[in-house]
Amino acid sequence: MMTIRIWAITLLWTLAGTEVPGAEIPEGPGLGRPAPAAYIAAWDTDVMADGAGLPPGAGTAEAGTRIYAQQCLSCHGEDGLGDSGDQLAGAQHKLTDEWPEKTIGTFWPYAPTLFDFIRRSMPMRTPGSLGDDDTYAVTAYLLYLNGIIGFKDEMNAVSLPKVRMPNRDGFIDARELP
Repeated sequence: MMTIRIWAITLLWTLAGTEVPGAEIPEGPGLGRPAPAAYIAAWDTDVMADGAGLPPGAGTAEAGTRIYAQQCLSCHGEDGLGDSGDQLAGAQHKLTDEWPEKTIGTFWPYAPTLFDFIRRSMPMRTPGSLGDDDTYAVTAYLLYLNGIIGFKDEMNAVSLPKVRMPNRDGFIDARELP
């Protein structure tokens, strides 16, 4: 409510031609001007299926256990079995079964894009707040929970693209369609 009053007073003073002390009038949205290179670089963090764009850093499932407990457990449950957030591991049924379970192990086609998703959107209350090492560790932990890698296997920009996901061939590459 206080914010609305301040906004209204600022608007009235501005319309009356009176300067509001300490208030800056923005230049506008900057349409038609290129964005500064530093701004673009901060947002240009795409990671491709082949691993292009993966940052330096590393992590293991062993390290990811602690980070998962602190950052992921409250939504995704013990061992990734689901809670208020999706089930991430422990599927008993494949996507082709009568009662399919969509988890990282049954659905996700490429490990580097799992890293990309976690880095951009998790944890839900503070997306993008995990550092690269922590993101590699959580990714490794989730791959471990799905039986894809070992507990001490290190995931990094070289090893993560080499991980063969169980459902890698379960997708159609639109580039290969007639």
